[in-house]
Amino acid sequence: DEPVQRPIAADTAPISLSISQSPHSLVFLLGVPGNLFIVWSILARIRQRSVTTLLILNLACADGFLMALTIFFIIYLAMQTWVFGNTMCKIVFYLCNSNMYASIFLITLMSVNRLLAVVFPHTLYHLITRKVVRRVILGTWVLVMAISIPSLVFRDVKEETDDMNQTIYVCVPNHTLRRHVSTLVLTVAGFIIPYAIIITSYVLILKRLRETRFQRNLRSEKLILAIVIMFGLFWLPYHVVNMIQVCEGVAAAWYPKTSPIRERLDAISQSSRAVTSALAFISSCANPVLYTFAGKSYIKKNGFAFMAKLFEGTLSDQTGTKSTRLTTYDNIRESNVDCQNPTVASTPENGNLE
Repeated sequence: DEPVQRPIAADTAPISLSISQSPHSLVFLLGVPGNLFIVWSILARIRQRSVTTLLILNLACADGFLMALTIFFIIYLAMQTWVFGNTMCKIVFYLCNSNMYASIFLITLMSVNRLLAVVFPHTLYHLITRKVVRRVILGTWVLVMAISIPSLVFRDVKEETDDMNQTIYVCVPNHTLRRHVSTLVLTVAGFIIPYAIIITSYVLILKRLRETRFQRNLRSEKLILAIVIMFGLFWLPYHVVNMIQVCEGVAAAWYPKTSPIRERLDAISQSSRAVTSALAFISSCANPVLYTFAGKSYIKKNGFAFMAKLFEGTLSDQTGTKSTRLTTYDNIRESNVDCQNPTVASTPENGNLE
């Protein structure tokens, strides 16, 4: 299956569908205004935007747009039939997949950005110019839109009969590729490989930080690490169920359909799909909540500008020499004490992001 192939678990029992209806309503009410507030805070309140801030901006756009699409899934759940027609079936799931892929890829870019800033501050990180950042972000969006095309092509509305012998319509894939094969490929591309890159990046970052003589309390590191951990916690159950489906597909080649092993694997995946899909959706509305807790110390003093103040902190986490760095608030003096200090930098070289 694709990630979010059936975010509302349309192929499960009606009881299982009902389980995920409330979370979808909750993520719509929290996720849309929450992510819009992040976008507004960055665009209206922050003039100098670090690489981290730009990635957070794009992540909020992806999550916010995904949350806006949940209204279709809420109606789908409530009516237990797809009422929007074949064209919207393709478009909605295509946009849904595109934005979910964008989320994990943008989080991966955040981790790679920190890796370059900490481990290679004087060899590779200075190459990250304004133009490079824009091209990478644009390329990421082009990539996720390209790899989500199967949802646009191989998906249609199918007529089925429910347990009450009533005709219902479901929006499902129509390709002939074996289900467990597509599930495996997309789980590897959409979770395992990105998270392997993320984990490797942070292992190298932590190793490098332990070798430094000056270790500062970096907001950028803590904020991005919190985003990474939270994303993994919400998405891991979904992909565990995906792998159970893969095992079920492999078992089909060795065991008959009525074997206890296949029946058990099928029961686990069917009973868990709705809940794990709902958790995956919740991850897209969790970041605004995370940012609110991270910036709570600014709320009393800065009011609605507290989130902008939080993101401005990523700009002050800088390293480099006087000749190559942008002016960066109160931390610039400390970062120039030792050019070998691999403290994370969130802004490229002179003439780059401002």
